[in-house]
Amino acid sequence: MSPNTPDGAETVAEVGEFGLIERVTGGRAQPRTTLLGPGDDAAVVAAPDGRVVAGNDVLVEGVHFRFDWSTPQHVGRKAVAVNLADIAAMGAEPTAVLVGIACPPATPAAVIEELTAGMWQEAARAGVGIVGGDMTESATLVISLTALGDLRGRAPVTRAGARPGDVLAVAGKLGWSAAGLAVLGRGFRSPVSVVGAHRAPEPPYAAGPAAADAGATAMIDVSDGLLADLGHLCAASTVAIDVRSDLIEVHQRLVDVASALGGDPRHWVLTGGEDHALAATFPDPHGVPEGWRVIGTVGRGQGVTVDGAVYSGPGGWQHWR
Repeated sequence: MSPNTPDGAETVAEVGEFGLIERVTGGRAQPRTTLLGPGDDAAVVAAPDGRVVAGNDVLVEGVHFRFDWSTPQHVGRKAVAVNLADIAAMGAEPTAVLVGIACPPATPAAVIEELTAGMWQEAARAGVGIVGGDMTESATLVISLTALGDLRGRAPVTRAGARPGDVLAVAGKLGWSAAGLAVLGRGFRSPVSVVGAHRAPEPPYAAGPAAADAGATAMIDVSDGLLADLGHLCAASTVAIDVRSDLIEVHQRLVDVASALGGDPRHWVLTGGEDHALAATFPDPHGVPEGWRVIGTVGRGQGVTVDGAVYSGPGGWQHWR
């Protein structure tokens, strides 16, 4: 761990568990859905729908983030974003986040304070509260977040409902995080818009419930890459999906970065992960809500193609490979 922290700064061991918890939770505002926040044995969160959508993601230093590439605040924002994107992908509205942090005792307390400040920042962007969690010791900095959401009377939109004849649409950025990773991997820190997309993605939280209201038949968070995640949707729905490259938006900034690095912006868009865009299928192309872009079709069969052919090369991120 090598964030820029002055020598002699207080460590988490010196501040202590409860002192650190007070620093990162004290004086923070909560939304109306938080009936009882941090400070007790458990939190109480309103669930007017009667059902709770829940998801969990774990981020490990050196695997999911690096402090020489991202500040603790960036990492905190990213940790919340990747979790809340899963809630939105079910067609639910995020309501709360529970945070677990494990770190070495010599970790500067300021790092955890900045990390959680980023979490609060992203939680506020999504309109949710950080309602509780846990802190403990470990050899490596590990962040585990559990996100909660409310369907508000909607049926959950799963990966299993796509049907032949549907159209495929996406909301949010694609390829930006992969481009940012390529830039950082070359030792550069700009352009800021591309690098920032990797450091702290901004999922389109409202697009998930909007898709559900518009009759989306299936939906997924694009975390491992568009083609890889569409493959999960195809497997769950037992359908085939064909992505149309002429309908894929490749932003000029990605083209410029690819030209400078010798990369392929189209490959970033099709296979780059960690943008946390949403992909969904809809029965009617005219019923796709604002903010969504049609990029393909659903048919009979199995698997994902691009312009009718199997895409050559890796389709996205895989753990343990």
